[in-house]
Amino acid sequence: MRKIYHALCKAEVFVCGTGFLFLVAFVFISAILRFFRVSMSWNIDLAMFLLAWTAFLGADIAWRSGQLIGVDLVTRRFPLKVQKIIEITIYLIIMGALALIAVFGIRLAVTEKLRTYQSIPIPYSLVTLSLVVAGSSMIVSTALKIRRCIMNFNMKETAGGEK
Repeated sequence: MRKIYHALCKAEVFVCGTGFLFLVAFVFISAILRFFRVSMSWNIDLAMFLLAWTAFLGADIAWRSGQLIGVDLVTRRFPLKVQKIIEITIYLIIMGALALIAVFGIRLAVTEKLRTYQSIPIPYSLVTLSLVVAGSSMIVSTALKIRRCIMNFNMKETAGGEK
């Protein structure tokens, strides 16, 4: 199971990185072509599609690796066990919010299955599915953070559960 998870994490990083490179390339090419008065509206539509996917997948990558901002000005003065309980509680709140994002992302994708981009025949629901995929992936990452926090309940860790 661990190998599958690590393979999915590597695939997520690859897809996010590749999508970001294409996003930058499409926007750059579109800007150059606009300078020469050549309009290619499909570049912008595809760039918006890639922006959604890379932003949400990138959020999971940052969350999983502990690269998001954490504020512990108040909690760092608490005893270690209280810090861990607060950390687990916050993770559970985050997991609930991510579950709502995933559920409502599915509902939004279903309602937008007929809507397409103006210049390319891609259904707009593929964009909203980025919410579902990233939200689900972040739920798994959060569950692993909770597990790590519980397993190391009496050990000293840095903020975010990373050693």
